[in-house]
Amino acid sequence: MVFVPELIQKKRDGISLTAEEIEYLVNGYVRGIIPDYQMAAFLMAVYFKGMSYEETTALTLSMARSGEVMDLSSIEGIKVDKHSSGGIADTTTLVLLPLVASAGVKVAKMAGRGLGYTGGTIDKLESIPGFKTQLTKDEFLKNVMTVGAAITAQSENLVPADKKLYALRDVTATVESIPLIASSIMSKKLAGGADKILLDVKFGKGAFMKTYEEALELAKTMVKIGYLAGKEVVAYVTDMDQPLGLAIGNALEIIEAAEVLKNNGHQDLRELCVRFGAEMMVLAGIEKNLIKAQHVLEENIDNGDALTKFKEIIEAQSGDPSVLDDYTKLPQSTFVHSLVVDEDCYIKDVDAFKLGVCAVRLGAGREKKEDKIDHSVGIVLGGKVGDKLKEGQAYATIYANSYEKLEDAINMVKDSFQFSKLPVQKKKLIYARITLESIEA
Repeated sequence: MVFVPELIQKKRDGISLTAEEIEYLVNGYVRGIIPDYQMAAFLMAVYFKGMSYEETTALTLSMARSGEVMDLSSIEGIKVDKHSSGGIADTTTLVLLPLVASAGVKVAKMAGRGLGYTGGTIDKLESIPGFKTQLTKDEFLKNVMTVGAAITAQSENLVPADKKLYALRDVTATVESIPLIASSIMSKKLAGGADKILLDVKFGKGAFMKTYEEALELAKTMVKIGYLAGKEVVAYVTDMDQPLGLAIGNALEIIEAAEVLKNNGHQDLRELCVRFGAEMMVLAGIEKNLIKAQHVLEENIDNGDALTKFKEIIEAQSGDPSVLDDYTKLPQSTFVHSLVVDEDCYIKDVDAFKLGVCAVRLGAGREKKEDKIDHSVGIVLGGKVGDKLKEGQAYATIYANSYEKLEDAINMVKDSFQFSKLPVQKKKLIYARITLESIEA
């Protein structure tokens, strides 16, 4: 019989555990045999002593097997999943899903809700009248086969070990551990059933990882876990000091996604979606060359194929696709207030974290898990770092349903921006591409 204190002691002393020992800990904790206080001690030992790649992979696989594992084998071709580590105005999934589906990539996407200052894709899609985010397994697979893409809320049965472990990490100061973060993300990706995985690891003020070095280490760890678990993983490290797109909110981000697919929208969001989409095409074996794949996707935006595919996805999930042509059919806020610059200037800094918190206070996100989302509220930026604004031009527009919340938001948004009379260099978007073989900076 395994003696749990011995396993805790081994990890405390920096000794590697076997896959069997790790599986025993995970299974015992999920089944309630191992109490919180012992698992908390183990997590703290991991926090201080770390884990080898092999240990982290064993932890990831044990967590992935703790609940339902999706079987996507009935879908022809290579299935590719994409995951973002979370950020502000991160509308990539809403653009990427129809974009790559229009080029023949099969995407079976399980997505989450927002918690804290980072938005959730499921919350955004629920802005669309009628859109069904809880699909049965049969509906989910059928839509992927017929439309090319489907998106559903993560099942409660998916990786129960992660839900339980994360709740414990949250209250025991063991959240910021690379092996624990990597196993949390990758267990969900492996349980999702995709053949290959694309990861977007963000860093900066509006991200979970604050520095490039931390983000790079997390990305490398997840690529290695993928390899040891038999899955090809490509990871990118990208900037989240400022919001990625211009819209922060739920219905507002649906509008921004539609605008990008209509060949409008901010260049950063389009650039990242096209780059990620090209990577997914190569992973899926549809195209061998990244540059050629990017050209295909650019063309599908220009000719309207990607927008048409978004409408097909919405219709297949019982939503109203006409919202992409008539934004008044989306939830509307009572108050709309623009903040303008009083002279010609350049945007010097935009604090993603402060804007994310502001959007939550407006009601666009959750401070507690049980909070209700207000789909109509949020913030739309007038530009990003390095963009020039003319006197009287709006640098932000706030959408609110309460005058008190609007007043608070005005002060928070003002505090999130810095301006310069002199030109400011635009920020780098992509910092690194990580595969098993190389790191391209």
